[in-house]
Amino acid sequence: MMPDLEDYKWIVPDFVWELDELVDFEKLLKSLPDADDLAKLLPDFDKIGESLASLKGFLSPGYNLVSEVIGASDLLLLLGSAGETAFRATDQGYDNDKQFKKVSDKEKIDQLQEELLRTQLKYQRMLERLEKENKELRKLVLQRDDKGIHQRKLKKSLIDMYSEVLDILSDYDASYNTQDHLPRVVVVGDQSAGKTSVLEMIAQARIFPRGSGEMMTRSPVKVTLSEGPHHVALFKDSSREFDLTKEEDLAALRNEIEIRMRNSVKEGCTVSTETISLSVKGPGLQRMVLVDLPGVISTVTSGMAPDTKETIFSISRAYMQNPNAIILCIQDGSVDAERSIVTDLVSQMDPQGKRTIFVLTKVDLAEKNVASPNRIQQIIEGKLFPMKALGYFAVVTGKGNSSESIESIKEYEEEFFQNSKLLKTSMLKAHQVTTKNLSLAVSDCFWKMVRESVEQQADAFKATRFNLETEWKNNYPRLRELDRNELFEKAKNEILDEVISLTQVTPKHWEEMLEKTLWERVSTHVIENIYLPAAQTANSGTFNTTVDIKLKQWTDKQLPNKAVEVAWETLQEEFSRFMTEKKGKEHDDIFDKLKQAVKEETIKRHRWNERAEDSLRVIQHNALEDRSISDKQQWDAAIHFMEETLQSRLKDTESVIEDMVGPDWKKRWMHWVGRTKEQNIRNETKNELEKLIKCNEDHPAYLANDEVTTVRKNLEARGVAVDPCLIKDTWHQIYRRYFLKSALNHCNLCRRGFYYYQRHFVDSELECNDVVLFWRIQRMLAITANTLRQQLTNTEVRRLEKNVKEVLEDFAEDNEKKVMLLTGKRVQLAEDLKKVREIQEKLEAFIEALHQEK
Repeated sequence: MMPDLEDYKWIVPDFVWELDELVDFEKLLKSLPDADDLAKLLPDFDKIGESLASLKGFLSPGYNLVSEVIGASDLLLLLGSAGETAFRATDQGYDNDKQFKKVSDKEKIDQLQEELLRTQLKYQRMLERLEKENKELRKLVLQRDDKGIHQRKLKKSLIDMYSEVLDILSDYDASYNTQDHLPRVVVVGDQSAGKTSVLEMIAQARIFPRGSGEMMTRSPVKVTLSEGPHHVALFKDSSREFDLTKEEDLAALRNEIEIRMRNSVKEGCTVSTETISLSVKGPGLQRMVLVDLPGVISTVTSGMAPDTKETIFSISRAYMQNPNAIILCIQDGSVDAERSIVTDLVSQMDPQGKRTIFVLTKVDLAEKNVASPNRIQQIIEGKLFPMKALGYFAVVTGKGNSSESIESIKEYEEEFFQNSKLLKTSMLKAHQVTTKNLSLAVSDCFWKMVRESVEQQADAFKATRFNLETEWKNNYPRLRELDRNELFEKAKNEILDEVISLTQVTPKHWEEMLEKTLWERVSTHVIENIYLPAAQTANSGTFNTTVDIKLKQWTDKQLPNKAVEVAWETLQEEFSRFMTEKKGKEHDDIFDKLKQAVKEETIKRHRWNERAEDSLRVIQHNALEDRSISDKQQWDAAIHFMEETLQSRLKDTESVIEDMVGPDWKKRWMHWVGRTKEQNIRNETKNELEKLIKCNEDHPAYLANDEVTTVRKNLEARGVAVDPCLIKDTWHQIYRRYFLKSALNHCNLCRRGFYYYQRHFVDSELECNDVVLFWRIQRMLAITANTLRQQLTNTEVRRLEKNVKEVLEDFAEDNEKKVMLLTGKRVQLAEDLKKVREIQEKLEAFIEALHQEK
């Protein structure tokens, strides 16, 4: 009557058959109780024999063999079958029940059934005790192996190898139509149908966040179950292990899963397609990979995104359309079957039911609430729903209290089915109940599907690899296959080399750039706010006093800050030049976006030393106070500097006047252009103002009101109506041109004035205080440039290099940033090649390990 268990030996790991090499059984046998003590634990076979003898009178001759066949040896065989539950023996009993109905004496048959059920339950308890002892022994062996007591090198477990392949596939961009058809167990069901509870019973730990009626599973969660010495859980991207035997670790794990789910959900969405990968190890766990999906909903409630329902359906279809995926369809037994949504979805994806396992949850509530228990039988037999399945199971996952432990739930489940009328009245078969039997069946189906499909998938990825390698050879025959991370490392080295190039810039080059840029930035202030107001004073004493006051104010408030700004801009320009400069044939434009981003982020983070301005202010103030020109060479340099500055300003002024009065007669005849009406008025005004300056060469910088009136009346006499503001505006440019020309003439006279300067211009009508001013400005610029160059080379370049390294380190940890900055067909092709090779190698290693285990 017992089934042949030879085909199920693979369920037990190989090391169990090698226990005699690892464990001293002789010493273990000596520690066991005597045979007499063990005999007390065995059932009363005489009593069973009497019961079977009383059965002979009611059965046909063919059935008289029952009492002769079932003897002590068969019952001992039953005890020895630790891998097969004793509930399977009831199938024969239920088949016999059909024969009992022919007998008129129903009461004796009922008594015999109860007696057999009690005996069966007694054997079941003994089997559970033996299984528990076996589990403890396996745990002991695994712990001894884990501590390295044996010299045998431990290999990575088969299920872990398979899970790694799935993790890589989840990140693989299938742009080459290489679909992921590797098996995994997809757990689907209506919201609050008990999906998570079933998964926790299989994993033997309360690992998932729980809520009362609200959506808790917001993204797919891949759970890899494997056997191990300790009951622990860990994420694929983290090294932290959560001890599932400790309540605080369980709470931390549930909180971490909830945080990851919420972080994966984008703004404006309710669910996410991003998969959270979790591994759970522990003694006695069935090896498989399950994916818990968000519960299917019928209505979008307030607070949810409008597309939540469609997104959940899309996620569920994406996982179930895999032809090798095992669909674990969870149905709430406590609600009306007509309210089920998921069954229609599953029947669409697997109409023949060749890879679907149906699970009815909350059977305890269903037995209490359902008026007709036959509906439960119809569900389990697959007659109520328009869907087919490989197998049907009924489970109980607790009383609805989230604080219940797994052990208490298992005890409650076993107690319920032992006393359930559904089992006693043959509505349910023994192998269709409890999450333990479900776990065994799912694991068996999962590995069967893996063995049938994994080699086909390996061949598909082998073909994809060949296609990708061929495409690379045709498009990039002279380039190495560098993926995104390798390209980033190459770009990182180039960028650091370019930053180091800043230290190779000569001091002379730095100072020339700094001095030139600083003068361009401050020249307008020096001419307009310092030189011109002082030069228009009456005597040299007033000139020097005005210059000293204005230079002091400028140095205290503006100059140091302006100098630091110039230095920072100069450093940015040089840094940008090195970053963007083409390197000839070696230049790779694939790095341009990355270099630009690194440059911008580095400049954004860099801050000049705050104390630089204070030290610079003192140096500039001392430089501007010095009036002593030591030699003729410095005097000539100051003359040249002043002359260049004034000529530049005069040229700008001439350009402004030309725009005001229009083209002169040469341009009008040569280029055939004319003046506008306003330009004619400006030209007449300019001519009148020039007469005024010729009459008085020492005229002050500003027109008196009576002079404005005189000019206006003279113009009106010639028929030109002009506004007083236009007269003053024109006068400013005309006088400026006159003054700059006079200053240039004076500058030419001062070329031979160094001798008089050394005598402090005593007994001389020549005064060259303006030359001294420009020498002071020129010397301040040189000293400031030298000081800034020292700050650059000694401090700021190194700080900039440090910032560049920090930016590169941040970018290296940000995969999204790398994907955004390193783009193009070449990068994507290299990425796909790398992933396909990795998948193929891991698949081949897995197949080899699978064959060895088989």
